Amino acid sequence: MTAFPPQTDLRAYRAALGTFATGVTIITISTDTGPVGITANSFASVSLDPALILWSPAKSSSRFNAFNAAQRFAVHVLSDNQSELAMAFTRSKNAFDGLDWSLSATGTPIIHGCLARFDCITHARHDAGDHVIILGQVHEVSHATGLPLVFHGGAFGKFTF
Repeated sequence: MTAFPPQTDLRAYRAALGTFATGVTIITISTDTGPVGITANSFASVSLDPALILWSPAKSSSRFNAFNAAQRFAVHVLSDNQSELAMAFTRSKNAFDGLDWSLSATGTPIIHGCLARFDCITHARHDAGDHVIILGQVHEVSHATGLPLVFHGGAFGKFTF
């Protein structure tokens, strides 16, 4: 293994980051033009008390402005049989057609049938280079049993014991 400064080889740096397996989520918001969603693996728990989570949209995303301005959002943790759903939201912000979804009591789009959901109020935003870190205070959570969809090395996969 050879060490290198990340800015000298961005492709190798990205490959190194890709060795860390993550779960896969879809973040949803309501906008004046309807629901918008995006697939993201930059999700993490932050605090149990208060209940805080974070996710990090890329500033280069065509959906960045909408997500950065949102006061409410929902994070949906995908199960291992939802890779098609993840791909749909990587391609289109309007992948809601044909989905089982509804609006929560607070007006946030909720995708039914996911492994877990965190309905959040935006708590803070922090500039972070080519991304923004968005902290959300969780006001409602739901979850089911099952196995998560996993992202590793640029591909979706399944977790096995």
